[in-house]
Amino acid sequence: MPTAIILLLLAAAPSDPAATNQHPNVVMIVGDDMAWTDYGFASHPHVKTPNIDRLAADGALFPNAYVPTSLCRASLATLLTGMYAHQHKICCNDPPKGVDRSLMLPFLRDAPTIPRLLQQREYRSFQTGKFWEGPFENGGFTHGMTKTGRHGEEGLAIGRQTMQPIYDFITQSKSQPFFVWYAPMMPHQPHNPPERILKKYSMDGRDVRQAKYWGMCEWFDETCGDLLKWLDDHKLTDNTLVVYVVDNGWVQSTGPTQPGEQFLTRSKNTPYDGGVRTPVILRWPGRIKPGRHDDLVSTIDLAPTILSACGIKAPEKMPGVNLIDVASGAKPLRRDAVFGEIYTHDCVELGKPVLSVTHRWVRQGDWKLIVPTKDKSPSELFNLATDPHEKQSLAEANADRVVQLTKFLDGWWKLEGGVADHSQKTK
Repeated sequence: MPTAIILLLLAAAPSDPAATNQHPNVVMIVGDDMAWTDYGFASHPHVKTPNIDRLAADGALFPNAYVPTSLCRASLATLLTGMYAHQHKICCNDPPKGVDRSLMLPFLRDAPTIPRLLQQREYRSFQTGKFWEGPFENGGFTHGMTKTGRHGEEGLAIGRQTMQPIYDFITQSKSQPFFVWYAPMMPHQPHNPPERILKKYSMDGRDVRQAKYWGMCEWFDETCGDLLKWLDDHKLTDNTLVVYVVDNGWVQSTGPTQPGEQFLTRSKNTPYDGGVRTPVILRWPGRIKPGRHDDLVSTIDLAPTILSACGIKAPEKMPGVNLIDVASGAKPLRRDAVFGEIYTHDCVELGKPVLSVTHRWVRQGDWKLIVPTKDKSPSELFNLATDPHEKQSLAEANADRVVQLTKFLDGWWKLEGGVADHSQKTK
C-alpha cells in the first residue's frame, strides 16, 4: 500500500471514542493452556510476561476469573457465545467414535456468537488461531484464516510464524469498527520456544520440559506485546477494548511423558483451579479504570461485556453479566458464586451434554465444591483462601456446607432423569 494512503488512514484513526461517538474496536487475546499463576503480575518467580503485566496494570485485572469448562473446544465456544457448554452443546473436543466430525459444526454455526451479533453495528471481524468449528464463517466472522481442520489448521500460523494477517486486516478495515480474535496455539504444545528465549530458562537441575513450557509463556507474551505495540503505533489504542483470557489452565509435568498427565497434575480437563482458573483483563482507556478486582467472574461474562461496549443488547439466553460497569467503577458486581462443568474428551452422544458430564463445580466466596457425576467418588470441598492449590479436601469436616453448596449447584444446573435444567441465571 502506498505510504501516502497509510498516512491518511492513520490520521483518520479515531483516538477519542467519546468525541467521535464511534463504537470501540475489540481485540480479544485468548491464550491456550497457561496456568493462572504463570505471570509476572501473579508474582511467578521465573516466568517473564512484561507485556501482559503492562496490560494488567493499564486495565482492570480480574485474578479470580474462571472458565466453566477446562477443555479447549468447549471453552472457546463459551467465549464466543457467552453460554455454558450445556447450553451451546459444544462440550467435548471430539465426536463419538464412528460419527463424522462435520455433524458437530452446526451447534456454533447456529449460535448467537460475538462476531455474528456485531454485524448489527457493521463490524468487520477476523478469526485467527485456535478454532475448532470448520470454516471461520461458521463462527459468524466476516473474515478469517481457518478454512478446515480440527484445531484451526491455516489459522495456527498466527503467533508462532507471523502477526501480519492481523495487521493487514485492521489496515483494510479503514474507518469501519473491527473485532479481532487472536487465539494463537500458545503456550500450548508443542513447546518449542526460540533458542534465545529457552536459554533464559534452561539451567542445571531444571527439567527441560519445565524450561520449555516457561519459555513458551514468554514467547506468547512477546506476541501479545507486538500486537499491542502495533495498536499504539497506529493510534488505535484509545478506541480499542482489549480483552485478555486463557481457554484453560495448565500445570506442566516433568520427567518422562506419561499418558493423561494433565489429570495427574489436576489441570486441563479437570475441575480444579489448575484447569478452570484464568486471569481476565479488560483495557479500554478512558472508559475502564486501571485496578484489581477480586470479584468472582466467569468467561460467560465476556460476550455480554463486549456486546455492551459495542452498543448491542446481549441475548437473554446469555447468563453472564456486563463487566464494564464493574471495571469502570460505576457499580459493584452483585455475585458471590461462579459455576462450571467438566466433560469427557470424546462426546458420548451429540446434542446431549448431560451424558458426557463428569463433574460439576461451584465456587462461592472462598469455598469451592466439586461434585463427580460419572462415579461414586466423594464430593470435594476446598477453602481457597487457605488452600489455593486444593491440596486438602474439607468435605468430611464440613458436611453441612457440602449439602448447602450441592443444593446451590443444583439450582444452577440440575441433573435429573438425564435432563439438564438451566433454571438459575447468575446475575
